[in-house]
Amino acid sequence: MSKTVSLTLPLSREDVANLEAGDEVLLTGPVYTMRDAGHERALQCLEDTGELPFNLEGATLFYAGPTPAAAGRPLGSVGPTTASRMDFATPQLFKAGIVAAIGKGKRSPEVAKACQETGSIYLCTIGGVAALLAKSVTESELIGWEDLGTEALRKLELKDFPTYVALDTKGNDLYRQIEAASQ
Repeated sequence: MSKTVSLTLPLSREDVANLEAGDEVLLTGPVYTMRDAGHERALQCLEDTGELPFNLEGATLFYAGPTPAAAGRPLGSVGPTTASRMDFATPQLFKAGIVAAIGKGKRSPEVAKACQETGSIYLCTIGGVAALLAKSVTESELIGWEDLGTEALRKLELKDFPTYVALDTKGNDLYRQIEAASQ
């Protein structure tokens, strides 16, 4: 039976240990936007220094490219990017200290395994409602990689941002559970 949980960011691995695939999670606090190019730079930083850049250890990443401020809000819209595009880097980033990631769509078996091994989770949110999701963003701050444009690293402050646990720390996968139930 899924449950609704409100969590304050940043998360610890203890915070996410008892969440289960299918649980609704309302997030409040800071997340960091990062997409393909940012993942490449984060991996390069790990290779060069052995650490995540910009004190991202313990952070939640949101795979999104927000639009400029609009309608009196810090962002015009902010919707999830297809998460599988970040599968090349996610296991390494979880091992380096990222606790959670938010996106849309299924993840690879390697990411599911990394969730189990590191105690990290993958949260999904609904695509196609980016303007609505932006209403849960109270602040937006450029942190780094400004040359990447909408893919720059940004810190967003969230208030009751709606997500669902898609991969939990035990290896349960919401997307695959839905697929199995529909057959």
